[in-house]
Amino acid sequence: MPTPPVILLLSGSLRAGSSNESVLRTAQAVASSQVRTVLYDGLAALPHFNPDDDTDPLPAPVAALRAAIDEAAAVLICTPEYAGTLPGSFKNLLDWTVGGTEICDKPVAWVNAAASGRGQGAEATLRTVLGYTGADIVESACVRVPVDRQMVGPDGVITDEGVREQLGKTLALLAAPR
Repeated sequence: MPTPPVILLLSGSLRAGSSNESVLRTAQAVASSQVRTVLYDGLAALPHFNPDDDTDPLPAPVAALRAAIDEAAAVLICTPEYAGTLPGSFKNLLDWTVGGTEICDKPVAWVNAAASGRGQGAEATLRTVLGYTGADIVESACVRVPVDRQMVGPDGVITDEGVREQLGKTLALLAAPR
């Protein structure tokens, strides 16, 4: 039996109990046996981006991030919008990917969990930065699934069947052969 492709899940939030992490935990819960998901948890450990440090040997947290991206068949992002753009910590993560080649041509999508009328700044910034990295944005897998706190169970996983179904479809689109 072939090894299922790995989809790396990147949360742009450092906040405990964030809706963005709930989206990604739900994606893990609904993933079919045809894919394997890995939730990246090193956002807080990344050093501030400095081009002078983007050389071998890379700082250990950066090397781990790039290895996780390299080992993945695809990447799914869920990030909040802060002050009309990406949170600084997540932009920092993306900055560390620009100097590498790991994300180049890799299928990438995002889930926008913001309330209606919010989150477009984060999406626009993602599109711009991912363009610089050469990522292959899978437009059909980029979705908006507003998450209300009442949709999240005590385990941090979303209970809404419509959201769960949409996340399953997003994973399938990311894992589909190109």
